[in-house]
Amino acid sequence: MDMVLDRPVLVLNRFWQPVQTCSARRAVKLLCLGHAQVVETEGEERFRTHDLDSWVEASVAAVAGELIHSVRLAMRVPRIIVLALYDKLPRLEVRFTRRNVFLRDKFTCQYCEKVLPEPELNLDHVMPRDKGGRTTWENIVTSCVRCNTRKANKLPHEANMFPRRKPVAPRWRPMFGLREQGRPDESWRHFLDPDPKAVRMSA
Repeated sequence: MDMVLDRPVLVLNRFWQPVQTCSARRAVKLLCLGHAQVVETEGEERFRTHDLDSWVEASVAAVAGELIHSVRLAMRVPRIIVLALYDKLPRLEVRFTRRNVFLRDKFTCQYCEKVLPEPELNLDHVMPRDKGGRTTWENIVTSCVRCNTRKANKLPHEANMFPRRKPVAPRWRPMFGLREQGRPDESWRHFLDPDPKAVRMSA
């Protein structure tokens, strides 16, 4: 049950723009409080919204999908929710953190290109701090401990070690920072990567 409740759910603002992800546990809480509605992702009812009562009713009629059970009811695990009041987009910046650097670089040493678990990775200043390098997205890369030790505080040309990819600030997207490294739920595609041909402007 805990694993199901930890599943990521896409969160839309009231204009149906993706703003973040949350756990299924949090999504159900927002649904119960009336702060969000569930977006149907399958069948003829796709994109219909449900409050708590109608979602429980739709869950009974559904033939597929994992269920969350309580003492009095059962409901399908939501995949997308839309917030009732929130109409803002978050600041479109990814916070600079150690883990977010690893996510940007796909847990890959930017010098030897080895993919390693997080405990075996380090952060490297491309331009060393003692030579004026700053701790920013544009000057920090993921490195393994061995490469980090080998480069030490040398400039890239002094160590003959250059990052495989130029370090830049990653583009914000709602699922950035998800612990799951797999692909986002297929039902999110319409909101994360809409087909321009399928989007019609209202009059």
